[in-house]
Amino acid sequence: MTGVAESLRSVGPVLARTLTNALVGLEAKPVEVEAHLQRGLPGFTIVGLPDKACQEAKERVRSGVTSAKLEWPLRRITVNLAPADLRKNGSGFDLPIAIAILAASGQINASRLAGHAALGELALDGRVRSVPGTLAIAEAAHRAGLRRLICAEESAPEATLAGIEPVPVTDLGEAYDYLCGRTQPRSVPKPRRCRVAYDGPDLADVRGQQRARRALELAAAGRHPLLLAGPPGTGKTMLARRLSGILPPLSAAEAIEVTRIQSVAGLLDRRAGLVSKRPFRAPHHSATLVALVGGGAGPRPGEVSLAHRGVLLLDELPEFARHALEGLRQPLEDGTVTVARDVSRVCAACCDDEPMPMWRTRGRTPGMHLLSVLAGRSRWSSLAGPA
Repeated sequence: MTGVAESLRSVGPVLARTLTNALVGLEAKPVEVEAHLQRGLPGFTIVGLPDKACQEAKERVRSGVTSAKLEWPLRRITVNLAPADLRKNGSGFDLPIAIAILAASGQINASRLAGHAALGELALDGRVRSVPGTLAIAEAAHRAGLRRLICAEESAPEATLAGIEPVPVTDLGEAYDYLCGRTQPRSVPKPRRCRVAYDGPDLADVRGQQRARRALELAAAGRHPLLLAGPPGTGKTMLARRLSGILPPLSAAEAIEVTRIQSVAGLLDRRAGLVSKRPFRAPHHSATLVALVGGGAGPRPGEVSLAHRGVLLLDELPEFARHALEGLRQPLEDGTVTVARDVSRVCAACCDDEPMPMWRTRGRTPGMHLLSVLAGRSRWSSLAGPA
């Protein structure tokens, strides 16, 4: 904690630092936002491998500061996102950049930033918007020994799940008042798990199919993969869509895991709080390899990860691209997804000690249909090094 506090101290009236995190898969990596003001023609530069959305923060931050009736420094401003070799994606750096600039210009006492992280997107009128991955970023800040996270008001309940104290703000002016010591953070209730009655397809609606029903019950009880074969119209898809209804409820730890994944993927309904239902994913057979196992320019979880602790249904399995199906072989055998890039490697576990996957497919032989179930773990981490 002492080292973190020392790193946040300004070395002069024109340099200030704030802390935030960058998402890499499902893990958050610490990022130090440095703002430096120097004499010269007014300008604003962001360095440190920012993506397009992060580069556009220059316009959002400038407009947000002026809309909050704060002074925009007429200096040459350089913002560095360290470490410089880590790709920075998204708009969540807007708020920490704005706070660092205000501290560098002397409008905020830089010592007030110690023990704080910041996260949020700025609107042109100064409002602070929520961003995906708040839970993962809050957990990383808590592990780093930080006490509080300045974030959007709608993201604050999600941040409390990480054990860190959120500072909910609706706009940049409110964040400024807090850092100047004029206000205290509002209390935020921790989201509670609501036992929601299952409202999906119910296996009790199925008449007959005794052997298939028994197979579903065994797969659900023992978390076994499942394969259903038969001619068209025999009810394979109907049965597959009812598997979620006989799975046990999510435990507290499982609910947080699923919530973290959906938050990073931008699928979390913040009004509903902690996720209480097991996920059910049924991608179209035109889904690509990246869509299934994850990846992309900024590595994101694929369908295998989004089905974590739930069910993944692959309808018309043989219609999927062959290389996409081959891409599932290694995750099923090793329990991890490894996505290699030119400067780094991202790993995601996709199967735990109790794998529960599910797929639905159609065989290429006429009248042949297959169904399989796949589920598993989806924790991502970044391993530095060459691909």
